[in-house]
Amino acid sequence: MSVTTTTTAAHPALPAARVGLRAVILGALLLLALLPILNRLPPDSALHVSDFAVSVTGKWICYAILALAIDLIWGYAGILSLGHGAFFALGGYAIGMHLMRLIGDRGVYGHPVLPDFMVFLGWRELPWYWWGFDHFAFAFAMALLVPGALAAVVGYLAFRSRITGVYFSIITQAMTYALMLAFFRNDMGFGGNNGFTDFKELLGLPLHTPEARAALFYASLAGLAGALWLCRRVAGSKLGRVLVAIRDAESRVRFLGYDVTAHKLFVFVLSAMLAGLAGALYVPQVGIINPGEFSPGNSIEAVIWVAVGGRGTLVGAALGAFSVNALKTWLTSVAPDLWLFVLGGLFIAVTLFLPRGLAGLFRRREP
Repeated sequence: MSVTTTTTAAHPALPAARVGLRAVILGALLLLALLPILNRLPPDSALHVSDFAVSVTGKWICYAILALAIDLIWGYAGILSLGHGAFFALGGYAIGMHLMRLIGDRGVYGHPVLPDFMVFLGWRELPWYWWGFDHFAFAFAMALLVPGALAAVVGYLAFRSRITGVYFSIITQAMTYALMLAFFRNDMGFGGNNGFTDFKELLGLPLHTPEARAALFYASLAGLAGALWLCRRVAGSKLGRVLVAIRDAESRVRFLGYDVTAHKLFVFVLSAMLAGLAGALYVPQVGIINPGEFSPGNSIEAVIWVAVGGRGTLVGAALGAFSVNALKTWLTSVAPDLWLFVLGGLFIAVTLFLPRGLAGLFRRREP
């Protein structure tokens, strides 16, 4: 059997295209960085940006990190997870536990250790799994490690058994639904239906201030830039090329001697940790976390962001998160009953007419 290789000359426009893409990304990040600054201008200024605009954009940035996490596994490894909302929520709960510990005796019941919901439910002492969450470093580490550990267990069991495609998607959806039901229980020690709220401060900074809003915004923006850099490094490495090969022909890659399970498990765990990071940045900005974040619908909606933006592009995934959530924010304020119909129609339209997503509109056609 002979193997024929074809060598194509590098297109002269490709380096320029890469430079142009980097310039666009840098420009977008700089424009976003201006929002908290413009927010401090006088309200009657033409350049003034409202508090609401800064807050909602900060949320969209966190959603963009979640979209990057999904695109890394779906767009490059062909792993469609319908449970990334669970990793996002676990990261949020980890930081929420830290914020609840910081309330101390300023709560309604004035208990120096137990959160208000534990006092109300008659808890006598702090559960062991709350230990250490009075320290920010520990809580932040748990926001990454807990989603990563869950992904490692689920991924190992699934990938070792060669569960792929829709079957893996169903497993991840069942996982997030089971976690939602568990966190709704009061005896779990996570606030039950109400979750965590009434946060006071983070790292000594009162949360309900413009300074805190700006600091969290910039932290989220730095997280997005770091996540994008990391995902691009992974996608452009040898590991990324192996992942694409697994996506396109998994059995052939296994036949060539690659450890497919290890490659898929690594990227799945990394993706879960990025989703946990997004949740950790999200909760201090919105001021609440409850079991509703585990809803399977949230995970499905995040997949739609990636499909709309263009899977396998990374930048397109972030663009999809911003675009779809901007549309959602506007539409739910003028016609809230129509949103789910519009979301479903948007997904169908993109599948039929924009298979490469919004990012495909900006790709230069190959000669």
